[in-house]
Parts: sequence; C-alpha cells; structure tokens
Amino acid sequence: MDERILVCVYYGPNGERLIARGCKLADMLECPLYILTIDPNPKDDWDIEKIHYVTRWKQLADEHGAEFIIKYNEKRPVAKVIGEVVRQKGITQVVIGQTAKSRWEEITKGSFINTLLNEIPYVDLHIVSISRELKNREGFYEKGIRAYIVRDDKGYKLCFNHTNNDMNWHAGIFYKEVGTDFNNGIFKFIKGDREIEVHVVDDYVKENIDEL
Repeated sequence: MDERILVCVYYGPNGERLIARGCKLADMLECPLYILTIDPNPKDDWDIEKIHYVTRWKQLADEHGAEFIIKYNEKRPVAKVIGEVVRQKGITQVVIGQTAKSRWEEITKGSFINTLLNEIPYVDLHIVSISRELKNREGFYEKGIRAYIVRDDKGYKLCFNHTNNDMNWHAGIFYKEVGTDFNNGIFKFIKGDREIEVHVVDDYVKENIDEL
C-alpha cells in the first residue's frame, strides 16, 4: 500500500522536531508528506509569534517538498479536523507531539488519543514526546517578546519601540538569555518569505543583516 504521512503541529519549539521526524519517515518510505496546523482563531487575530512559527514551518515544507495545510478559524474538535484531512489526502501515518507547555498537551492526553484513534482507526499513529535536550535549551531563554532592530552608526540595535522616521528596521521576537542583566539573546524576524534568526550581544546584532 502506498504510504502518505501527515505531521500535526501546534505553536511551540517542538514543531520543527515533529516536522523533522515526518521528513525522515517520508524519505525512508519515499512517500508524500503533509504538514497540518489547526487554529481556532482567524488569521487576522494571530500574534507575531504564531506568524513566525508558521512562516518557519512553511519554509521547511518547501525545502522538503511537503504540502502545508492551515485550518484557520476552526471551531470543530481537533480530532475531527485531523480525521477529515486524513480521509481527503489518503493518509496512512500521522505524527503528533506531546509536550508539557502548550495547548497541544491538552489534546494529546489519553482521551484525545482515544478520540483520534476512533476517527482514524486504520492509520498508524506516532506520538513524539519532547526531548530532554529541547527542554534544556528552552530553559536558556525567557518568553519571547515583541521587539525591533533598528540600524544606527554601529549596526542594528535592539529596541522595544521605533518611530516612522527610522529608515532601516525589522520587527520580530526577542528571546532574552536567562540570568543576564543585559539584552543578550536571540532575535527572530521575517525577511521576504524566510525567517531569520540572529544573535544579540549587549543590544547589538552580531550578524550582518544586509547579507542575510
């Protein structure tokens, strides 16, 4: 039987790991790959962090020749939506994640698994737990906050507001390193159709933004 793999991702750092698992399976089986995310809100209500996650997932889908599916403003139960996509695409294997810090945890507990299995009884289900390595890495940074990088004489400087007079700037999310009094960490922003990640040390971006 021809295999078709569906990866279900929700917002959080585990999404890339799930996609990587799905890509590995699809490569091994030489079969089509689909990536699905479901959101109860309309796209216009998304915050910048959600937009960054989805942009990155789309980029990964393009790199691996996968079809990316977004279900906006979805009020139906998640299991019903997944079941519908499984039937529409002829999916034979589903990959979902189980974490401890997001809404995805709520829907990947036992009751949800049983509900999903009832929706897709003839489909293999892979439940991927978050790795210790990823948990430890998450602990290095505080929760992301909206920020900007604005060009000045020294390069691109991190700030938390900007004016319309600023000539060169990018809006994004800043993840500050835990335990530092200075603005050191990672800044993520969208440039064109790509998500860019740069390092900030003492308020300034280390990479050459113009060459990225």
